Amino acid sequence: MSIVDTLYQTEFGRYLLTFLIAMVPLVELKGAIPVGVSMGLGIWQSLIVSVLGNMVPVPFIILFIRQIFAWLRRKSAGFEKMITSLEGRVEGKWDKVRKYQMIGLFILVADPLPGTGAWTGALIAALLNMRMRNAVPTIFLAVVVAGILITGLTYGFTSIF
Repeated sequence: MSIVDTLYQTEFGRYLLTFLIAMVPLVELKGAIPVGVSMGLGIWQSLIVSVLGNMVPVPFIILFIRQIFAWLRRKSAGFEKMITSLEGRVEGKWDKVRKYQMIGLFILVADPLPGTGAWTGALIAALLNMRMRNAVPTIFLAVVVAGILITGLTYGFTSIF
């Protein structure tokens, strides 16, 4: 029996799995909320646990990603290519955030479409040198809105309220 199977057997384990899934880049809330509900958690419980899990990496990304990128670039030309590619993909989203600052960051993170979310927002905030005291609350509010939108689109807005 795997550790995931073991966790799945307990209510705490299902909460923990949902929390951890929400921390994964690209998956984030979009995957964690439906997985939590499919494991038997309530819609509100899945939403809250997913929002909390999605927020855990945000301050670390904002604080350390530039140093990590610089270190990786020094280590290998392969990392240089990978980081430049990642920055290029994110750069297309910079314009709105740069122009509208916190409102742009909020809209980017709250958008439930692929390629948006807390990881992307935190990366852009870090690369644009936004202050953490402004970026983190903005990203948190946007993650809450994104979670409500994803839950509403997946299960119907009447199931939330």
